[in-house]
Amino acid sequence: MDSESITFKDLNLSKGVLKSIKAMGYIEPTEIQMQAIPLIMQGKDIIGQARTGTGKTAAFGIPLVELVDRDKKALQAMVLCPTRELAVQIADELKRIALLTEGLSITAVYGGRAMGQQTQELESGAQIVVGTPGRIMDHIERGALNMDNIRIMVLDEADEMLNMGFREDIGKILELTSGDRQTLLFSATMPKTILKLTDEYMREPEHIKVSKKEMTVPGVEQYYFELKESSKVEVLHRLIDIENIRSALVFCNTKKDVDKVLVKLRSHGHTADVLHGDIRQNVRERTVEKLRDEDIGILIATDVAARGLDIENIEVVFNYDMPQEIETYVHRIGRTARAGRPGLAYSFVTKNEIGKLTAIQRYTKTEITKKDIPTIKDAENAREAQVAEKVKTSIRTGNLSKYDEWVGKLVTEGSDYRQIAAALAKIVLKEGKN
Repeated sequence: MDSESITFKDLNLSKGVLKSIKAMGYIEPTEIQMQAIPLIMQGKDIIGQARTGTGKTAAFGIPLVELVDRDKKALQAMVLCPTRELAVQIADELKRIALLTEGLSITAVYGGRAMGQQTQELESGAQIVVGTPGRIMDHIERGALNMDNIRIMVLDEADEMLNMGFREDIGKILELTSGDRQTLLFSATMPKTILKLTDEYMREPEHIKVSKKEMTVPGVEQYYFELKESSKVEVLHRLIDIENIRSALVFCNTKKDVDKVLVKLRSHGHTADVLHGDIRQNVRERTVEKLRDEDIGILIATDVAARGLDIENIEVVFNYDMPQEIETYVHRIGRTARAGRPGLAYSFVTKNEIGKLTAIQRYTKTEITKKDIPTIKDAENAREAQVAEKVKTSIRTGNLSKYDEWVGKLVTEGSDYRQIAAALAKIVLKEGKN
């Protein structure tokens, strides 16, 4: 099979999982997914050397969702990771993968969250648990975790876990599971301590090494806004108005959000259109031509629909939703700064996504600068300045005799020139708020 043309359909995944990962914006497996998923589905132990951003969570997450017996309400798979932030991130991604797979229960356990709530979730029949080694040990010692039925163990970012002193806990946890379990280990580096762990706890593992290219996008100024999910659409509208943006790509993770943003922007008078998986190819082509010909200014798209999009005049790329993978971020913002032009990228980041933003900066070796959210007053001031500039330009270009006559008629009817100008300004500026 040609690795360059392989899709998730070629991996013999269930319809529910295929639909879920399509909705997440995945269409073609990354290198680690392409190599790991078939081996994991065959029941093999694997050692995956891959960094954050290569798609490794889905590389083990997709097989976990496929392999767990949904009819068996017992803990069958466990993912160990170094931090609570990563535990939450992994659990959330597994839940998205399993969204259309009925009868699957996934929970995260970590320090800083109430033990009682976690215990209740575990006792209600969690089949996949994601957690930090310390908190997993706490639940084992309290009798809240039964390890007897675990068939798959995943050690994610194993080198970080060892650096943080979790070697003893990891060993104890593995020893409480069956000797014929399947073990999947992922690590960015392979120090001797990792190799010793694999020798002791893994059975003839298959080695997968993914070399990650340096990911940078020269010529793109990158900024982010920290905001609440509920305020994204309004902030997007304000930025487009304030900066008088004429051509932009807005990336959303789901077609539902794409359609929601379209309705909002059109209601404010923006010329916008969409691309997502439900749009036919001929309609897609016409939409892209409209953007290229500047008949529309804003294109809202999912990553799947925007694949291969190459338009030179994109001023700004908006990450309305933060992407799942670092490569996706780089591909998105690379849509601007084409043909020697400068580029601009704005990312909308919720409080829970700050860690993801930090990872992007680390691996792209790029600073993404925080900006203040524009206020309503900022938008009004920008609108006033833009209208004032249009008025000055119109005066300079002349050809106003027809309109001068119209104004003169209002004056003869008793209106003052200044009153007429103020009334016209009110009408124009008020329209800008709608």
